[in-house]
Parts: sequence; structure tokens; C-alpha cells
Amino acid sequence: MQLDLVPHPATPPADPAFKLWANVDYAGAFGATGTLNIWFGIGAPIGRFVIPTSEEPGRRDELWRTTCFEAFLRADGEEAYREYNFAPSGDWAAYDFTAIREGMTETPVDSPPYIRCEDNLTWFAFGATVAIEAGHDWALGLSAVLEEQDGTKSYWALAHHGDQPDFHDPACFTARLE
Repeated sequence: MQLDLVPHPATPPADPAFKLWANVDYAGAFGATGTLNIWFGIGAPIGRFVIPTSEEPGRRDELWRTTCFEAFLRADGEEAYREYNFAPSGDWAAYDFTAIREGMTETPVDSPPYIRCEDNLTWFAFGATVAIEAGHDWALGLSAVLEEQDGTKSYWALAHHGDQPDFHDPACFTARLE
């Protein structure tokens, strides 16, 4: 499925505006584990953005402080949810929450996400693939923090509610994986 993300009105990108979208594929019928594959497309050259680097990509906290991409998953009927953070550097994070911004713990991960970035000169693509528990219908929230070279930070999501960006707001989990 293709989904458009929108910038929060309080944090627009620098002019001119550009488009951000995501293509999502979910295969959840393979035993206990499913595969979630997300491609984000950014309609601006990669050189416009601060792109973090990492000598040894791995699990890292606070990726949201600069350009990163995020996915939030909540099983139907549950308050608990999972947050994934992915950086173009290959760094990643995964957290479980018992409720909105409560009970945060690191998610045990058997194999790290597969992360890739492609520069297409006038736009760039960022992909992440993760294994998730099968057998659930999922509410999905997608988001991104894009930091531009001039210091502008824009906060993108499928939907926004409130005066400030809050990707943890359940109202932002507008896509469905069944």
C-alpha cells in the first residue's frame, strides 16, 4: 500500500515544500513471524538533508534528534505498542511501551532490521525491513524527522493531532496491516 505523510503544521520544511510517501508490504502468514517492509520516498535530493553516519551501525538511542524514520505498531484491542527508529546510517532502535509513552523497554530483537538508502539525485528512498509477530491485525503509524542542512527540522506522519508533533499519539496510527 502507498501512504502519504504530511508535515506537522508547526514544523514545515524549508521552501520549497516536497512530498514524503511510504510503500508498505506486510507478509504475516509465515508461522510465528511476519515481515514488514517499508520504503520511504523523499521528493528532494539527499544532499538537502543532514544524513547521519555510523562507523559500525547498530542499536542506538535518540535517533530522532536528526534525520530518521519511524514505525509504530499496535495490535488491535491493545494499549501496548512498539516503536522502531531507523537512521540512514544503518543505526536502529526498537522499544516496547505498555501505554502511551509509559513502560518503555528495549524490544528484544533476534535479528536487526535490514536498512538501506538509495540516492536518486532529485529524490531519495529509504527502506527498512523488520520481523514482527504474525497473527495480529496491526494499527500502523509511520513518521519521519527530516533535518535540512540549514537546520530546519520537519516532523512528518500519516496524521497529526495537537499543537506539537507527537508520533506516539494513537490517532496517528492510521494505516492497517491485516
